[in-house]
Amino acid sequence: MTEPSTQQPRQSPPPPAGSGGTVPLDSTAQLLTRITAQLGTQLSLVSRNGTRRPMHRTRPSEALRPSDTLRPSAAPRPPAAPRSPDAPTLLVVAHGSRDPQALRTVLALLDRVRDLRPGLDVRLGHIELNRPLLPDTLDGLRGADAVLVPLLLGRGHHVKHDLPAAAAAAPAVRTRVAAPLGPHPLLVEALYGRLVEAGWDPADQGSRSAAVVLAAAGSRDPDSAQDTRRTARMLAERLGVPVVPAYASAATPTVPAALRALAARGRHRTFVASYFTAPGRFASAAAGAAPRTAALPLGAHPAMARLLLHRYDQALSATAPSEMVSLLASA
Repeated sequence: MTEPSTQQPRQSPPPPAGSGGTVPLDSTAQLLTRITAQLGTQLSLVSRNGTRRPMHRTRPSEALRPSDTLRPSAAPRPPAAPRSPDAPTLLVVAHGSRDPQALRTVLALLDRVRDLRPGLDVRLGHIELNRPLLPDTLDGLRGADAVLVPLLLGRGHHVKHDLPAAAAAAPAVRTRVAAPLGPHPLLVEALYGRLVEAGWDPADQGSRSAAVVLAAAGSRDPDSAQDTRRTARMLAERLGVPVVPAYASAATPTVPAALRALAARGRHRTFVASYFTAPGRFASAAAGAAPRTAALPLGAHPAMARLLLHRYDQALSATAPSEMVSLLASA
C-alpha cells in the first residue's frame, strides 16, 4: 500500500490575464460561500422590525392571486426605516371569520401596508372570531397613540357602535377612529381588477347583454345600504354596464334574485363582484350563486393597502372631534 502523502496539496496558479479561465476555489472559500448563502436565506425571513416572520406570512397562500403575495423570501428587501416616535399606530380592525383563509388574507394585506410605509407600526385587531381581538391589541398599546382603521366597507353597526365603544373602553390609549373604507375610487379599482382576473373582458363595456352583481354582506343600517349603492354606481361608470347591489343577509335583493332579474332584462352575460374584504361564509355563498367564476374578495389587492393608509392619514388630519363625525358621515 502507498502511504498517504503528508504534503499540502498545491494550489493551481491563477490563469494569465485575458485567458478566460477560472480560479478553482479552495475549501475555505467554498465554506465561506455556503455560509454566506445560508445567512442570506435566514435574513430574508426577518421582518422590518427585526422579528422573525411567521412561516404562513412568508409563503404565498393558495387563496391569493400572485399579485397579492409578498416578495419572494430570497429577494433583497430595502433596509427598514426607523419608526417615527410621533407616528400613531395604524390599528387595522377586521371583522373576523371562521374561514382560515380570511386571517391569511388580512395578514398579507397588512404586509402590503408595511411595504408601502416602512417604519409605521401596523397592528391587527378583530371584532370577533379571530385573534388577536381588538381589546387585546388595544391593551398592548397602553400609553400610545393609535388610529383604528376599520377593514369594513360601509357605515354599519360595527363602525358606528362597536369601534367607538372599544376605543372608549381603552382609556390608556389615545385613539382616533377612521372612516370605513367605502365608498371610494380605490375600492372600485380593486373591484375592477378582481373582475378582470375572473374573466371580465373590457371589450364588454357598453354591451347590452353584460352586467355585474355587486355581492355584499348586507346590513339593516340604511347608511350601509346607501354606501353599497354608491359603490355600485361608481363601478357601473367604470365598466359601462349595469351594476346591481345584492346581499348575503339582512337586505334585499339576494344575489340569486338579482341574477334572475338581470336575465329577465336580457342581461345573460353576468358576473358577480365580491364586495368582501376577505374570504368567508358570505363570500362563498355569493360565489356559489354565480353563473360563471365569481371574482375573488378584495383581499390584499394593492389598492386596498393604499386605501387603508389614506383613511389613516385622513383621520390624522381631522384634529377636532366634530371633524371626525363629519368624516364618518360623509366618507
